[in-house]
Amino acid sequence: MAVKFFGQFLVEKGIVSREAIIAAVALQEQRNLKFGEMAVSMGLVTSADIDRAHKAQFSKDMKLGDILVAMGILNLDDLQGVITRQKDTHLYIGEALLLLGSLTREQLHQHLKEFELDQAPYVSERVELPAGVANGKIWEMTADLTYKMITRVLGLHYRAEKCHTVSTLGTNFVMAALDLSGDVEARYLLSVSAGVQKMVAKAILREDSVESESAEILEDCLMEFANVVCGNVAAKASQANQVISINPPVTIHPPLEGLPVPPGHTALCFPIHLVEGEKMELFLLIRS
Repeated sequence: MAVKFFGQFLVEKGIVSREAIIAAVALQEQRNLKFGEMAVSMGLVTSADIDRAHKAQFSKDMKLGDILVAMGILNLDDLQGVITRQKDTHLYIGEALLLLGSLTREQLHQHLKEFELDQAPYVSERVELPAGVANGKIWEMTADLTYKMITRVLGLHYRAEKCHTVSTLGTNFVMAALDLSGDVEARYLLSVSAGVQKMVAKAILREDSVESESAEILEDCLMEFANVVCGNVAAKASQANQVISINPPVTIHPPLEGLPVPPGHTALCFPIHLVEGEKMELFLLIRS
């Protein structure tokens, strides 16, 4: 796979061991607190405050800190203080490997440059559509909101591969599909592996493990996430005087050969890379 995380790149090149990466990630998890965790640790908010703000994020395109300010729980100085503390204490994977003695600083700088060159053809830092796609601003917004909700609602790190058109929607464990109508007509499909489906369910249910949950509950959580994204798309479109209605989501178990794009439609694929071995793709099936 072309798109990689830095740790994966180092392992594949034989520069560090997989065990070293696991140890570095564990060190990151100890050091790198999310905004809510940092605010709680600084005594500025309670866990109950964070839960209320997280619920509000389901219907608002806002960062957690901004929601806490809007709710009157934090002031702007508090907000900046938490952000500054996060930046000052953030530990990147390369720095973690330095602390563990797996890399020297010279090696880190050298391999970071190699990694950036390796990834430049594949990774997109912003949403860019192929030329000629109608209503491009809406689809750029839809992809952007999906990425934001992956971070804000699911709490997952990702790397976005460049968007491209496809003639077949690739297969996966399950898809959540939701139809959009009004000023545009399209189908939003979030395609995930079994592992990613569980990640989504853990975030939606706020549980450490979902191994005992039924298949129905896991699918409901995936549909709820798609519903959250598309609800925000409709709300943001209305601010630009565009009408988008959303239908209730459904789940699809695609065949091994994938799903063909029907005539009269353009299919955009946004590959989303989470962790090695797990697969997530956003498809937008747009009526021409």
